[in-house]
Amino acid sequence: MSSVSNYEIAQLPNYSFKKAFMANTAKLTKDERKKSKRASRKKTKAEKPKKPRDYARGSRKRKVKKLVRGQSKR
Repeated sequence: MSSVSNYEIAQLPNYSFKKAFMANTAKLTKDERKKSKRASRKKTKAEKPKKPRDYARGSRKRKVKKLVRGQSKR
């Protein structure tokens, strides 16, 4: 597990919309990469929790009328 935490942080080009930092995981094995991804996702979730949804899931999806067979719906 110690090898997972010893990767370098490479800074991506500075985009105005988002400052992104990406771990250089090229030298890690697949399992180590998975572990580091899961750890970073968990860390992000703890640092920046999303606010609870105030509407039902899927309620804001575009509704599509049923058409005659053979016609494109979208």
